[in-house]
Parts: sequence; structure tokens; C-alpha cells
Amino acid sequence: MENPEPLSGHRIDPAAVDQDDIDAYRTLAGDIASGTAVVATRHHGRDIAATVTGFLDVSYDPPTMLVSLYADGRIAEAVEAAGTWTLSLLSGEHEGTANWLASPGNPVYGLLQQIPFSRSPASGAAVIDGAIAWFDLGTTAVHRVATHLVVAGEVLAMGSGDDARAANDPLVHFSREYRHLR
Repeated sequence: MENPEPLSGHRIDPAAVDQDDIDAYRTLAGDIASGTAVVATRHHGRDIAATVTGFLDVSYDPPTMLVSLYADGRIAEAVEAAGTWTLSLLSGEHEGTANWLASPGNPVYGLLQQIPFSRSPASGAAVIDGAIAWFDLGTTAVHRVATHLVVAGEVLAMGSGDDARAANDPLVHFSREYRHLR
């Protein structure tokens, strides 16, 4: 095909983004299936945690991951200040945990009181019990990108959950809802 027709779509002027642009982007970006995890850290002697769907492994040598955190959220402030954090990959049985830790306005104190967790061996941050896998990370870089902080971290420790069934049922976020692969 020599000269294919240009696609019709929603054009955005980056210098003048409006609410229609944001809504169209959210709708289309919502069709990106992603895993669901909890980022946690210890800050001023308190556990801070939040549900995330924007994370990925970056490198295996050295093992490195990154996460995207809303810059004005308390988890972003705490992760940046603490310099260490955990990432717990959630299974389908963790949907309630994901909803609780994604809720705006949840309490700062006692946030994890109703959620079973253990302490990571390197940073001491929370690892959600029954997680498919978990990573204990030390921050290597923080970059502000639009409304978010992109935080990279080298893996200091890692492990997997004991329930093989959970690994076959990761909690997936797609089209603004949690989904299961089973």
C-alpha cells in the first residue's frame, strides 16, 4: 500500500489540553490491561500504602523496576522521602485490598490495620500477605512527569507467595475495572 489514508482520531494540542482531551485519553488508556499491585513504604515510623497499576520491570541486571505515583499523593511524598519501598503483586483474592488502598481520603493512621501483611527483609515496608510476588526496592531515580512521579528502584530483596493458585489468578485492571484471568 503506497499512500494509506490517515487515521481519524482525537487530535490533542499539548499546549492547550482541555477536559475533552483528558476524557478521551482516559477512555482509550483504560483499555491498556495492567497488573495491580500495592506500593508501600515506612515514613516517620508509619506505614503508607496505595494501589497502583502503573509499574514495570526495567532491567534484570541489576534487577530494577519502576512505578508511577500521583505526585500530590501521600504515597509519592513518602516513597520519595523514605528512599525504599515495596511492590506487592496482587491476586484476584486481593480485590478488596486494592479497592481500600485506592480510595481517596482513607486514613493516614492505621491504614493497614485490616490488611494482613508482613515486613520486607531489607526496608521493613509492608508486603501484602498472599501476594503473587513481592519486591523490596531502593530508589535510584525520581522524575516528575506531568502529574506523576516516576520512581525507579533497584531490587534489594524479592520473593513469591506460597499459594500456587493465586499466581494463576492475577488481579488485572482493564477498562476502569478489576478483572480476573480465570
